[in-house]
Amino acid sequence: MTRMGNSARLLAAAGLAALAASCGRGEGDRKAPPTPPASGTPVVAAPSEPAVALSAKSERKTFRDWKASCDNGAACTAIAPSVVDGRGWLLVRIAPEPTAVPEVLIGVWTQDSEKLAATAPIALKIDGRAFRTERVADTDIPTARVVGAEALGAVRALASGRAATATAGGDVVTLSLSGGSASLLWIDERQGRLDTPGALVRVGQRTASVQPPALPQVAAAPAVAQGSFGDSGQILPKSITILPAARACLADSANPSVRDMVFSAKLGPQQELWAVPCGAGAYNISFDLYLTGPDGVGPVRAALPQADGATTASVVNARYDPDSRTLVAFNKGRGIGDCGVAQTWAWTGRAFALVLEQEMEDCIGLPPDEWPVSWRSR
Repeated sequence: MTRMGNSARLLAAAGLAALAASCGRGEGDRKAPPTPPASGTPVVAAPSEPAVALSAKSERKTFRDWKASCDNGAACTAIAPSVVDGRGWLLVRIAPEPTAVPEVLIGVWTQDSEKLAATAPIALKIDGRAFRTERVADTDIPTARVVGAEALGAVRALASGRAATATAGGDVVTLSLSGGSASLLWIDERQGRLDTPGALVRVGQRTASVQPPALPQVAAAPAVAQGSFGDSGQILPKSITILPAARACLADSANPSVRDMVFSAKLGPQQELWAVPCGAGAYNISFDLYLTGPDGVGPVRAALPQADGATTASVVNARYDPDSRTLVAFNKGRGIGDCGVAQTWAWTGRAFALVLEQEMEDCIGLPPDEWPVSWRSR
């Protein structure tokens, strides 16, 4: 399913070359021990290394079949598909702190996933070595987690392995390892783990000293009574319907039932939110959002920030929760909702601030709760 471009091949090749170079160090590469100081010469302790500030920029990379990403807090994820499309997946996730332990999840689409007992084991083997797992409860696809004590060993086995399988019930799924080593090496680099004891791939004795980026703080405004505002059956103010952009948006909603999906919210004494339906597909309904004064006066298109730094007024499958003051959108890549973009914003009293953004590019059966995070707040 995943296609690899030339740039991905070059990145993967570079990562694998670096890994091979690090693994190939022999006796001839060792440095001679330092000459001890002469008698009476004071010994000056080496200064401690300053903490390396990790990047606060979210980034994604493709390495052959694997996808790796790090969010604005330097937490990183790597995802591998099954060799046969749509049979399963493997996910590695790790926080930026030097002492963090990776989390390894596997999911398997069985012949009859719904009938597989919630406690039925899911086995992971890498080059014939079995790793202990425990089932994850309340998942649409049978999912298991490698127990914490074995997680780091599993990740390192993935980096050097030749074959990996996940088994659930009677189904055995082969997981792709193509690009795994380069993906994990990239995460080591992004998190300052290279040549440290906590590295995923290139392990060494260098002391890790990193400073994870501070997450943006978002505080939602207090809830306000909604009165006649709500999530269905609302009538757009004339101040919005006369806008050319809103008229074009409504014109794209050929289905009358879609045009009636206007929703609104009272954001504050002088602020309202209005959602104009702009059309629907098989599983997506799009809206354009407007902020207005009381009674719809002075409408302006909303400016919702996104992880890439851009803003948008258009959202898909959106809803507003007046209790939490959050606006949620879920743009599905396909009907079962295993790929796409999920976003949450909070109304701060002055504007909508991005709280969380998750994105899954490939449709491989990964549940939305496990999608890689591109932006998060505190």
